[in-house]
Amino acid sequence: MKNHRMLQRARRTLLAAAVAALALPGVAFAQGSFPSKPIRVVVSFPPGGAADQIARAVSEPLSQALGQPVVVENRAGANGNIAGEFVSKQPADGHTLLMSSGGTVSINPHLYQKMAFDPTKDLVPVAAAARVLVFLEVNPAKVPVNTAKEFVDHLRKNPGKLTFGSPGNGSSPHLAAEMMKAQANVFATHIPYRGAAPAMQDLLGGQIDFMFDPGIGLQHVKAGKLKLLAVGSPKRSPQFPDVPTLDEMGMKGFDADTWFGFYAPGGTPQPVVARLNTEINKVLRSAGFIERMNAIGAIPAPMSPQDFAARGQIDSIRFGALIRARNIKGD
Repeated sequence: MKNHRMLQRARRTLLAAAVAALALPGVAFAQGSFPSKPIRVVVSFPPGGAADQIARAVSEPLSQALGQPVVVENRAGANGNIAGEFVSKQPADGHTLLMSSGGTVSINPHLYQKMAFDPTKDLVPVAAAARVLVFLEVNPAKVPVNTAKEFVDHLRKNPGKLTFGSPGNGSSPHLAAEMMKAQANVFATHIPYRGAAPAMQDLLGGQIDFMFDPGIGLQHVKAGKLKLLAVGSPKRSPQFPDVPTLDEMGMKGFDADTWFGFYAPGGTPQPVVARLNTEINKVLRSAGFIERMNAIGAIPAPMSPQDFAARGQIDSIRFGALIRARNIKGD
């Protein structure tokens, strides 16, 4: 009996020690110390877009912090599903990460009847990176307006004649445009692209009329090639304090912001997730990263894996309702 009690006490002690170890980000796990080889960051959109720029802004300082190369590669398509599926099937050891908009886990399950992986089970949130705002921009050579109100009036006078681009069906810029169309009771034709960068090129070239830009075209706004009319966020952009939000323009509750971040394959050990979260959050608070995010109008968003997961659940509810209401389908 005494030996049994001692055995039970020893088991409880070992369990407590294991739980305590899991709470420490620097503790090595059974498979070996982390990282033990280069880390691959798979970006779910083509080069030049917000996800790609964020991944590359994080990669070099993260490499220095972890003592291993951090290699960025792009696997675009299906609104992030191609990259998401690939990462979900990699070894769950923290050496392969997904960089994507939160749409991979919060939007895609509402868009696609069948997916080759379950984002909520096969991926684990590691660290948010940035809150990416969307900016309503027009090609001034094609759309002769100066304010969001004039733009909406122009849409009403030309139903179905204007076109807008997005990084793909169900992407946050696409959903932002659908929010505007629903609230303003206007119609325009959607042209989906394989990423924000090619859509931006066609906006500059005049092949499309307007776009909700996830920040990559702000340099062209400053150069006068595009006109910025409004921000699709609850608050004004710190970089453009004089530009109103669509909420201020009468579209109450308008919020198309999305959180971009890093995910790992499901089952990745908690100490590895915690270590990555700690080091990535340090990068997000650095002056260099903040400066690079300012260039695309994004806001660094350091948070815990748990808060990042909760953010995804909130977005799933609000964007899922819009997708059903607008009958939006995946590519």
